[in-house]
Amino acid sequence: MTGLDGPGLDWPGLMRAGLGGLRLRPAEFWDLTPLELQLLLGPAVQAPSLTRSGLQALMQRFPDQPDLPTQQSEHSE
Repeated sequence: MTGLDGPGLDWPGLMRAGLGGLRLRPAEFWDLTPLELQLLLGPAVQAPSLTRSGLQALMQRFPDQPDLPTQQSEHSE
C-alpha cells in the first residue's frame, strides 16, 4: 500500500536501481515518473529458477530419448 498511510516508495532502492543499475544521470532519474522508472526496470517479480527436483520432473516428463520397446528373444514363443 502506498500513500499517506502506507510505507511509500523505497527511494534509496529506486535511486540505486536508476543511478547504478540503469546508469541514469541524476537529472534523468528525477525527470522520470514512478511509472516510467518501473517500465525501465522491468517486471518486479521473476519466475523462480529451476530447482533440481523441477529439472528431474521435466526430464521424466520429456525424456531426450523415449523408452524403446524391449525386443523379445527369438527362442521365446
